[in-house]
Amino acid sequence: MESIPKEFGTFKSFDGTPIYYETRGKGEPLVFVYGIACLTNHWHHQVHYFSKHYKTIVFDLRGHHKSSEISSDQNLNLVSMAKDLQALLEHLNLKKAWFLGHSFGVPIILKTYDLAPELFNGMVFINGFSKNPFKGMFGLDIAEPFFYFIKKQYESAPEIWSQLWKMLVYNPVAMRVAALAGGFNLKLTHFKDIEVYTRGVAQMDLRVFFPLCEELMRFNGDEILKKIEVPTLIISGENDHVTPKKFQTDLHEAIKNSQFVEVPYGSHCTQLDFPDYINLKIEKFLLGT
Repeated sequence: MESIPKEFGTFKSFDGTPIYYETRGKGEPLVFVYGIACLTNHWHHQVHYFSKHYKTIVFDLRGHHKSSEISSDQNLNLVSMAKDLQALLEHLNLKKAWFLGHSFGVPIILKTYDLAPELFNGMVFINGFSKNPFKGMFGLDIAEPFFYFIKKQYESAPEIWSQLWKMLVYNPVAMRVAALAGGFNLKLTHFKDIEVYTRGVAQMDLRVFFPLCEELMRFNGDEILKKIEVPTLIISGENDHVTPKKFQTDLHEAIKNSQFVEVPYGSHCTQLDFPDYINLKIEKFLLGT
């Protein structure tokens, strides 16, 4: 498999938080933004494909992996993450870019557009949402109460629950449960990708995870959607029970002139289920705008 050399580094964001990033290729810049507790591996098919003709950029969100040394817990919010994206483009001397987001990456991109629309050539949203995804997750209304139950237990015994979290998340049973719940398509996604993901989730600091989840629940991007003037592609997985299709159709209906693609048998991670199909749809969108 052809390998595109990568350049990588770390820069200090607006509040001094170090943000790790990687770039590959040359051409129009594509910035990939993963979801909460995820990692850059979620984009490896897209990075390999698009680096041949574009400049691809991936990075670790604040509080995640190689960007885990946050300067202040008070800045674990969407505004700060949007400012990180602005700082990333400034660090790379880029005036504009295409932004591609998966899941929680979509609210981050929406908030960035709200603060700095001049940075945008266009956007691609994969299994994204613009308001509380815990409402209706898995077709039920139990995710939010369950979240607050676990958060309360963690606050009462953080060290014990941090260890329990690692054991509960990073094991073969949890990996298959995550897939069966609609997070992945076990017949299509390489199990190694699921394993890499769950290992990353297990390593997540719950001190970071809980406030970011609460940011998701508070966020409502309805007013931002009305202001979007750039080309936007919205991709939805037919079998995504984490952020069901209704979230993506709401985006499509609110963003004028947006394009919508539903992926049959697609899970919450359609870019891992059907990478070739997703890459072609994105490429067609980029070339047609």
